[in-house]
Amino acid sequence: MNSDGAVDPISTSRKASDRSRNWRVYVVIACLSLLGLADAIYLTIEHITGQSVRCTIIAGCSEVLSSSYAVVGGYPLALLGAAAYFSVFSLAILAAFGYRAAGLLLIPLVGLMFAVSLWLVYLQAFVIRAFCQYCLFSAAITTALMIVITIMWRSGRLQNRF
Repeated sequence: MNSDGAVDPISTSRKASDRSRNWRVYVVIACLSLLGLADAIYLTIEHITGQSVRCTIIAGCSEVLSSSYAVVGGYPLALLGAAAYFSVFSLAILAAFGYRAAGLLLIPLVGLMFAVSLWLVYLQAFVIRAFCQYCLFSAAITTALMIVITIMWRSGRLQNRF
């Protein structure tokens, strides 16, 4: 509204454009998280069933996935990853439908996922000395999520707007 109480069409149009742009970005975040979720579910199923994961691009999946770092508190690390990716998917969909708090919760969640991914890549490179293509794919997805979230945050589209 402007000073005389009339609706300002430029302001209304700008808000609609911002919502449309944010909606699209949240859909991108949701799609990326589904890719990570599929990867994590595959690794979880293979772990639970005791199947050996076959690397097709690089060798080292067996070494990484059978290491002591592949299990946390008795649960496959991939299961925790699946839960994290599902949470990102859920928050992105909620944010796309206008739940602002959900968009804000993406910041710490994706930040934590990114930090864990960096740690796990470090472990693969310098401790286990082997790489798993599925783990690297997950790290790439998490990095892409972090980049999108950072761009949104820096552009002011993820500010505290409760």
